[in-house]
Amino acid sequence: MAGTGAHSLARAERFIWLTARVLEQRRFAHLFLEGSADSVETALAAYRNEDGGYGHALEPDLRGPVSQPLHTAHALSVLDSIGGCGGQRVERICRYLTDVSTKEGALPALHPSQRGYPTAPFIPVVDDPPAELLATGPVVGLLHRNQVWHAWLFRATDFCWAAVDALERSHPYEIEAAVAFLDGVPDRARAEAAADRLGQLVREQRLVVLDPRRRQEYPPAAGYAPAEHHFPYDYARTPGSLARRWFSDSELERSLDHLAAEQQEDGGWPVNWRRWAPGTALEGRPIVTLTALRTLRAYGRSPR
Repeated sequence: MAGTGAHSLARAERFIWLTARVLEQRRFAHLFLEGSADSVETALAAYRNEDGGYGHALEPDLRGPVSQPLHTAHALSVLDSIGGCGGQRVERICRYLTDVSTKEGALPALHPSQRGYPTAPFIPVVDDPPAELLATGPVVGLLHRNQVWHAWLFRATDFCWAAVDALERSHPYEIEAAVAFLDGVPDRARAEAAADRLGQLVREQRLVVLDPRRRQEYPPAAGYAPAEHHFPYDYARTPGSLARRWFSDSELERSLDHLAAEQQEDGGWPVNWRRWAPGTALEGRPIVTLTALRTLRAYGRSPR
């Protein structure tokens, strides 16, 4: 692929129209074709349940109709991308988050209501799941960044701080969740100090591929797929992220070159996690493609 110019975006657009769900089609139109935010929210509403949460395989690796924290976190990220994190819709979401939280006041990765529906084998269903930074951190950070105030946030924020402070060994997705929390939490001085420590941890434990040409020297974390590597842009999705300071300009630029080059012949980007059902990979690729395009644009790598 030759960069991320108009030709690259046109190929991605064709891929989206050819393969994506209505939600991702409307998100692409809003982000790159001046489509309306209302059309995105209309498409997202199809995944909303009466309990205030979201289901119906919004997150493709969890099938079935029931609401789940991971689906609801995905819905919040969509609302955030259209400036829609406010009002009664978010109030309903926060009530749902309160209802499904553990005794710590935080979110499990998977609520037991998922039992009986097809689920990725790497996300086990258990009867009494623990609270996890992986599920809670991105939600708390996003709500704080949007200046949402709700009673659920108090204990959930305390949980995230304790979880971040306790991190000694980790894996990339948990670090991404920690960064999402730290990028939004109000205590900026504490967040910067915590982020500096996590950056050292990421480099020391080799949780990031600093040179894509030598990725074979960075084995993926335990339980990850053979190609499930993480690069600087996975942690620092925007230049304003606290994780941006973890990497030199050359390290970041190499990773962005790699991300641009990952666009496939059909115009989309690949999924690198374990594929366990044909439909999940098909639905996942447009989501990954939107994430790649937004990351490249955030760093000035694609047309507005």
